[in-house]
Amino acid sequence: MEQREAIWRIYLDMFELDAEQPRPTDNGWTGAEIRACCRLAALLDVPLTQAAQNVVPVSRTAGESVEHLRQWAAGRCLDADRGGIVAASNPRSTHRRRVRRGEPSQN
Repeated sequence: MEQREAIWRIYLDMFELDAEQPRPTDNGWTGAEIRACCRLAALLDVPLTQAAQNVVPVSRTAGESVEHLRQWAAGRCLDADRGGIVAASNPRSTHRRRVRRGEPSQN
């Protein structure tokens, strides 16, 4: 993705890392996770691929929350990547929320 490439360039430069070294697979990574990977590589003086072993993307740790936000944004927010309104990835009508009765709230 073009945006992710720009983010890599910024943080490789910021942390004075070799921009030609192999990069880890960054599918689902945010800019903060790319920054964390570069920061760890610089602090530990290890390759990016090794530093990446200590980065857990939010898309994995909070995938359900991310999907919920995507559904909420559909039709409500502007799409920074493509322009216009965010399109629904999954129609809301097919989404069913499971309600558990008799269990205390965790609020």
